[in-house]
Parts: sequence; C-alpha cells; structure tokens
Amino acid sequence: MTAVYPLIATVVAYLLGSLSFAVIVTRVMGLSDPRTYGSKNPGATNVLRSGSKAAAIVTLLLDALKGWLPVVLVRWFGKPYGLEEGTVALVGLAAFLGHLWPVFFRFQGGKGVATALGVLLGVSGWLGLITAVTWLLVAVFFRYSSLASLVAAALAPVFYLLADGPLWYAEQSIAVSIAVMALLLWWRHRENIQRLLEGKESKLGQSKNKK
Repeated sequence: MTAVYPLIATVVAYLLGSLSFAVIVTRVMGLSDPRTYGSKNPGATNVLRSGSKAAAIVTLLLDALKGWLPVVLVRWFGKPYGLEEGTVALVGLAAFLGHLWPVFFRFQGGKGVATALGVLLGVSGWLGLITAVTWLLVAVFFRYSSLASLVAAALAPVFYLLADGPLWYAEQSIAVSIAVMALLLWWRHRENIQRLLEGKESKLGQSKNKK
C-alpha cells in the first residue's frame, strides 16, 4: 500500500496544477478571458494586460500556491507514508505539468512561471527567493516578462546545485525535476524568444491592444 502513496500524491498535484487560475479569477471578477487577448496565455502577466492589477496579483499568488502546496505537504507530512525527496520532485513536476496541460481546460494551459516559482519556494525558501529576485531584476531593467522568465528558469538549476553542492551530493531527483521544468519553460516561451529576437515582444505594462 505504501508504494501507492507517491502515485496518489503525484496525481493530486497534477489535478491541483490543472486549476487555471487566470481563467477562474477573470471569470469571477467579470473580466475578459485572458486566452482571447494579448499573448492569449492564461497567466498573470497576460491578465495584467486586462488593466486589472488586482486580478493579476491574485492570479500570480494562486498559480504559485498550487506549485508550493503539494511540495510542502509532502515535505512536512509525507515521511510516515514513505514519501521522500523523490516524491517531492514528482509532485512539483506534476503540478507544473498540470499548469501547462490542464485536464480541466482542454489541456490548454499557461507557461508555468508562477507555478514553477511556487515549486522552488516549496523545495527551498532561499532557492525560490533568489530565483524571484533574478526575475525581478531582469524585468525591472529590461521590461520584458518573458526575458526575465527565461533568465530565471535557466539559472534556477544552477542556484539549486550551488546551494546543495555538486550533483552527486545534491538530491538528484529534485535537480532533474528543476532542470526539466526549466527546459519546458523555455520551450513554452519559444514564440516569445522569436519576438524578442525580432524586437516585437510586448513589454510589461503594455495594454492588451498592443502586441
């Protein structure tokens, strides 16, 4: 029976990740569906283009929460059920995959930045904090959310290994999980990368009518 618990935890984490809060929050607040304007991405940055900072903040917090919660629950309460670091890695990745491909929203999800940050915060507060600061610094200086996300994603595995030591000392399953999230995040930003190269990417604070 103990062997079933990691599977149950992973499935629950995926279902939690599948809650697309950008869509849910905008519906509750009577705003336009974020999948119909701007980048058409159901995430906090695109919700901000609706003009509602409150909706964007709530979306950001809830998207981060759904990445953080399954990780910390496993870390805090999982050991008696045989849920170790490997399960921490699985549930974090599952929540992230749920955001990217949500079963409740026809598998059409966001890019996973806030959810990935929530996972990192669950793994280590310091890891999440330094990754968030990296995102903020790039965003402030260059005004591109996508560029900030790409840089933070690329550095997150490096930050983890620097904190925990070389890969053979660090928890390998978590290191691999973070690296997979980083690669998927870059893949989900492939159109943004193209627009950045062409100088056509939208900047932070740009209205939804501008591309």
